[in-house]
Amino acid sequence: MSRFIGGSDDFTVIGENIHASRVVLRNGRRAVTLDDGTEAVTWKDGSGEERLLTLPEHFKESQAYGQNQHKHFMIAIWKGVHGDADESADGAAFVQREAVRQAEAGANFLDLNVDEVSPNVDEQTRSMRWLVETVQQVATVPLSIDSSLPAIIEEGLAAYDGSAGRPMLNSVALERIDTLDLVTKHNAHVVITAAGRDGMPDNTDERVENVSEVLEAALSAGIPPGDIHIDGLVFPIAVDGRYGMDYLNAITKLRDKFGADVHIGGGLSNVSFGIPNRRLVNDVFLHMAIEHGADSGIIDPITTKVARSLDLDTDSEPVQLALDMLHGNDDYCMNYITAHRDGRLRRG
Repeated sequence: MSRFIGGSDDFTVIGENIHASRVVLRNGRRAVTLDDGTEAVTWKDGSGEERLLTLPEHFKESQAYGQNQHKHFMIAIWKGVHGDADESADGAAFVQREAVRQAEAGANFLDLNVDEVSPNVDEQTRSMRWLVETVQQVATVPLSIDSSLPAIIEEGLAAYDGSAGRPMLNSVALERIDTLDLVTKHNAHVVITAAGRDGMPDNTDERVENVSEVLEAALSAGIPPGDIHIDGLVFPIAVDGRYGMDYLNAITKLRDKFGADVHIGGGLSNVSFGIPNRRLVNDVFLHMAIEHGADSGIIDPITTKVARSLDLDTDSEPVQLALDMLHGNDDYCMNYITAHRDGRLRRG
């Protein structure tokens, strides 16, 4: 029985796409090489006109390039921070267009992350400030400031002018529970994760224990339950068949323990890393998560539609194969992968 009562309008979407980690393939449909050898990523502006985000030469020395990838948001951020006036304008236009697209597709928050820009904290600081100042010029929904470093989160929250609503802090975990101080200081919504003091949780019970300790601290700090979003931590099903149910069982327990006021979700698309036909897997897992108590998710609303997920034909073969895999009943995901190779997932 579903523990989440409501439709797609009751589901909070934290739009995940404005991250420096995002990639397009160099041999994919969005990558082009111009006559002079310049490489670029294609994109369309608000009027539908095709534009180019060109690759600075030094990006050809990056690990991503060597792996046949363009990290397009990283390129845009670098241009915004370090480029001349024209390059900075190109970078700004690129990220602003994505911010508008995410909001138009139904995002309630826009998650911004610059962790992969550089291991240098000063560079991350400059990048986060530029990104926040650039996105908030067009944002119609609040920003979610996302980083593995509290100092970068603080920089982003300080740069945000609040014009689109109260911000979100992503995230607080046991290893940095003092970050709750930033939540109260900036009157922010907050994502708390199931990570432990010494690493990631190994099972359902560890998730529940870790979240419970952080959540109790958040409530004690006066943070309203409705401002709290729990990230139960989703790991790729391709790595271990039990990961799907470990997460789902955890969010059910957390919903039963903390009631309807807190939000429960997380990075749901993580489950499909390394699996073909990711849209199908993401749709099915979102459907399962909602049935187990989720009412929130860090997802790309352009590619993952809550309404479509709620309306899945659960009797169809593609959905049944995905369900079986996500329940942990498909060793090494081989039945699903075989069906993909045979063309039996196309109806999904």
